[in-house]
Amino acid sequence: MSNEIRLAFAHPSERAEATAEMPLDRISVRDHVVEVEIGAFQAERGTTQRVSFNIVVEVRPLTGPVEDDVDRILSYDKVTEAIAHELAAERLNLLETLAERIAERILLEPQAIRVFVRIEKLDRGPGALGVEIVRTRELVHPALHEDEKPHPRVVYLSNAAIASENLAGWINQLAAEDVPLIFCVGAPESAAPITGHAMTQRRIDLLAIEQNAWVLASKDPRCVVVNTRTELDWAMKNGQICVWAPSKIVLDAVDGPSSSPRDTVALARWFAGEMEARRLISIGETLPEGDDIPTRSVAIETRAL
Repeated sequence: MSNEIRLAFAHPSERAEATAEMPLDRISVRDHVVEVEIGAFQAERGTTQRVSFNIVVEVRPLTGPVEDDVDRILSYDKVTEAIAHELAAERLNLLETLAERIAERILLEPQAIRVFVRIEKLDRGPGALGVEIVRTRELVHPALHEDEKPHPRVVYLSNAAIASENLAGWINQLAAEDVPLIFCVGAPESAAPITGHAMTQRRIDLLAIEQNAWVLASKDPRCVVVNTRTELDWAMKNGQICVWAPSKIVLDAVDGPSSSPRDTVALARWFAGEMEARRLISIGETLPEGDDIPTRSVAIETRAL
């Protein structure tokens, strides 16, 4: 029992050796510390904390001489790049989610067979608080190829458009095309509370937009309010019309929108870029010109899109 307890807290390299079923080579990254914003608690938002990574990758042994050729081995850089990539992708609440994504990215490398990932927060208490996972190549879900990613149309609806008698007709026309459809809306006409505090005001302004998202959803049962990237990805693959509720994605974004949530047209443009949209359409508001995504502005009086 004492040996089991020792191994439970041992470095992942010792655990890898103790649980190996066949001789495998190993590479490791020890005590790789990064300052990152992560965590589910409010106190962890808007600030960074030190997070330590210890990773061991078991790799397929080489069948011939290494010949001092870096291209024949799994580079340490692939491990640190996996960490950096997942930290930059989005702000996460859970170390478990981060560990899972890092393990999956590493196991996409052809040499990798099994990976141990230990991640610890160093500043949340008197000791290190963390998680450790073990994943094998068989558990990896292959990443989507670029040509398999859905590229939606993002449609911004002004308040006048939401109230228009043409709304159902516009939705019918847009839904008839075999392209994923996501609606964005602005804030309702009623004024949101003013706090005089930047962080709380940002949340209030985002929640005001979400109230309007539910107003749009009440107009047509095909429109479903969605607030996570996972739900959006599923919806796009399954033909569901979405209304974007922005709070989670905006607050979790590593490189979030530079404009205030009160500039809802700019927010919709940012979101369209994040979703790699094929087109951004605005009904009832004029879109500024941009080179990143094709845009089109439609007047309220227009019936046929």
